Amino acid sequence: MFSHVMLGVSDLERGKRFYDALLGQLGIAPGVANRNRFFYRSPTGVFAISTPINGEPATAGNGATTGFTAQSPEQVNAAHAAGVAAGGVSIEDAPGWRGDAMYLAYLRDPDGNKICLAYRPPKG
Repeated sequence: MFSHVMLGVSDLERGKRFYDALLGQLGIAPGVANRNRFFYRSPTGVFAISTPINGEPATAGNGATTGFTAQSPEQVNAAHAAGVAAGGVSIEDAPGWRGDAMYLAYLRDPDGNKICLAYRPPKG
């Protein structure tokens, strides 16, 4: 359904440090530069960060969440810890199971964008 997701950041290098650390724990290579953006590619999609091209300040979307798929609860925990160590802030409940259906962790990046790390076990 989606071709990509792009979030605005106020400091491109700070954003790259955060997303390199967080996404690196999910097996995604460091961001690749393209002008005022960094792109992260995976077999299932593209994620990017950018300073706003209109010159206005980057702002976090109120009510918006960007979710990343993890392969295990341990990977969720590792990515969450890496994101916090790289300047993110843990939010909501501690990483953990929400019912039996999924294991989640939430944090905000250095610009306030809400990030979810999600593991959903295979059914069956």
